[in-house]
Amino acid sequence: MSPEQLIHVVNVQVIPLCLFLIMLGMGLSLVADDFRRVVAYPRAVAIGLGCQLVLLPLIGFGLANVMPLSPELAVGVMLLAVCPGGTTSNLYAHLGRGDVALSVTLTAVASVVTVFTIPFIINGTLLHFMGETAQLSLPVGKTMISLMALTAIPIAIGMTIRRFFPRFAIIVEQKVKYFAVIFLILLIGFLVFQQMDVFLDSLIKAGPVALVLNLSTMAIGFWCARAFALNRAQSVSVTLEVGLQNSSLSMVLALGMLNNYAMSLTPAIYTGVMFITAGMLVYFTSRWLPARDLRTAVVQADSA
Repeated sequence: MSPEQLIHVVNVQVIPLCLFLIMLGMGLSLVADDFRRVVAYPRAVAIGLGCQLVLLPLIGFGLANVMPLSPELAVGVMLLAVCPGGTTSNLYAHLGRGDVALSVTLTAVASVVTVFTIPFIINGTLLHFMGETAQLSLPVGKTMISLMALTAIPIAIGMTIRRFFPRFAIIVEQKVKYFAVIFLILLIGFLVFQQMDVFLDSLIKAGPVALVLNLSTMAIGFWCARAFALNRAQSVSVTLEVGLQNSSLSMVLALGMLNNYAMSLTPAIYTGVMFITAGMLVYFTSRWLPARDLRTAVVQADSA
């Protein structure tokens, strides 16, 4: 197998398969109550989804227009901004003593909603940044089916396994969360290796955008949560859910559906940024989270 063939296999088979397994792991952590929580706790869910599905893409679009980025890197910003949170945000919510149940609910609902929003937003983004003469586009119907196959279907399979084999699901889903982190690191390493000649230049250009996007959205998520009187544990989860995106999915869109390496570099750079900022947030929340909210977070995490 030639290097070109190997790269093609990684792009169109290995990476989507790994994303499928990651989303299956997310499903293993879900139960029906996670979706019922939308009705049980409408304010917290509405704030989290509003920040993630509305404010995040708007901020990403604004930064992509204002900052001096190439069209490909600008599209990469939007690929990242329109994707839902992932298992990484749930893991960090647990480590940061956030409301894990809320984090899981936001991730699950956003993963379903974005199946229908991503094709339209990205096609508009491609038209805006690449111009009418660009050959790149996402076929709406085909993209929705692909996203269903990569997100909603494995989540449903995981939930089914959790329903009938709960003990097995609990053991496996924790391992899948750590696998998600390892996979992201390996994927970034693969992208850097493939784009070594342009990566440093992309890092200089897209790095500041990734940092500003990450810090601003997390700050807005936290401010909105506190402004609407959510407790500290819920505020931590909303903050992490807005700041930690499913960058694996955004890179699958760039590599597997748009066949464009340059567009995958912004999500790759953002991944490194979000790991650092989220780690710092987790460190500080473990120190200043009040005991009352900590007990609430622990109870909610156990019930999730």
